[in-house]
Amino acid sequence: MKLSGKAKLSYALGAVGKDMVYMLSASYVLYYFQDLLGVSAIAMGVILMAARVFDAFNDPIMGVIVAKTKTRWGKFRPWLLIGTLTNAAVLFLMFSAPPAMDGKGLIAYAAVTYILWGVTYTMMDIPYWSMIPAFTEGGKERENLTTLARTSAGVGSAIITIVTMMLVPKLGAMFAGENAGAKMMEIVGFKWFALIVAVLFILFTVLTCVNVKEKSTAEMETVSVGQMFKALVQNDQAMTVTVTIVLINCAIYITSNLVIYFFKYDFGTTGWNNAYVLFNMFGGAIQVLSMMAFYPLLRKKFSSLQIFYICLGMAMAGYAVLLLLAFTNMSSVYLLFIPGFFIFAANGMLTVITTVFLANTVDYGQLKNGRRDESVIFSMQTFVVKLASGVAALVASICLSINNLQAGTEVSEADKLVDWSIGVSAASKAGLRMTMTIIPVIGLFVALLWFRKRFILNDAKVEEISRQLHAQD
Repeated sequence: MKLSGKAKLSYALGAVGKDMVYMLSASYVLYYFQDLLGVSAIAMGVILMAARVFDAFNDPIMGVIVAKTKTRWGKFRPWLLIGTLTNAAVLFLMFSAPPAMDGKGLIAYAAVTYILWGVTYTMMDIPYWSMIPAFTEGGKERENLTTLARTSAGVGSAIITIVTMMLVPKLGAMFAGENAGAKMMEIVGFKWFALIVAVLFILFTVLTCVNVKEKSTAEMETVSVGQMFKALVQNDQAMTVTVTIVLINCAIYITSNLVIYFFKYDFGTTGWNNAYVLFNMFGGAIQVLSMMAFYPLLRKKFSSLQIFYICLGMAMAGYAVLLLLAFTNMSSVYLLFIPGFFIFAANGMLTVITTVFLANTVDYGQLKNGRRDESVIFSMQTFVVKLASGVAALVASICLSINNLQAGTEVSEADKLVDWSIGVSAASKAGLRMTMTIIPVIGLFVALLWFRKRFILNDAKVEEISRQLHAQD
């Protein structure tokens, strides 16, 4: 029985809400605590990275818990709803730091809320993606739904990318007052913006839980954490894809963490926020278009594997052009659209392709090891994506610390309203530019070498595995 349009739409909306929450945290938590609240960049980098180490133990355990769950509503939907409700609450708290708190208290607040955010996000992210093999038949149906979900996730990310710095100052002015100062308006604005995102997140997830039901009712063999890691090591293709995802996402997240600093302290000039919003609007549109139009068009002529290599080449070329432009006398944000097109388009298609690759490793693992470990494999995806964001945040925080990039008091408020880049040295700007371009290129190149050497699940191999599994039924 094919999936209904209502089920597809509801599942897609769940991805929109989920990635709105993720992108808000991944792109702005460092900026919120470091640049606005004054927590040291190194302290934030350590917190974000430590939280990811903690997730190394939490994520696999959550995968086992999901696999062992037995309820009248299935394995996945109860955890999807519980995780969403708790994560939405923690998201709001994370961007609502008490105004009187500073110093060590603020560091502790950031650490506790961010770790809790990671734990609760895992509770809903693992069952969300684990549902794909459980209610699809494989082949084109699975690939099409994965493409739809990843496209929708890209829409959620793009929404946050586009509207955050449009709405945060306006919400801040509304609730803090026009005379509160630019920094205070941003602090208050983030609090209310996080609340809006949290509410939408809950609404979209409820629709998913109501309208999407698991087709697969077969018992899943559960394993201990030790056995689970052994199973992942045995599934060489799952490990190949997850390592590749880490490297690609590290590259993307380093840039996404630093791009706001680039516009604020390097690109500078009057109205840096407007230029930043305009760039993000363009990038978000390209990213969504790449998943909805570019990928399906390319898929008609190329295999997923070929498109994967094309995207890696596009991304590296985009970073190279960005580095060259950064060292010219840029006077218009429109010049940045050139490298932005290649980077955002490549990222959009890569998010779809890598998820398809990972879903296919479930069938590969079943054929090789005799066990379908949806939750196990997709828990690894959740972990590696968050690990990548932690590594990227640490790299970004080191860059910010070394280059002394933080909103300070040495420049008057009047001057900041004109140009925040006043007082930032040429060496600091150069360090920022090189960190957000050269390091990502290195990561993408390593991903290319790793993937090309180890990955074997091309289209023909996937079809062969599907035939073999059906013959066993």
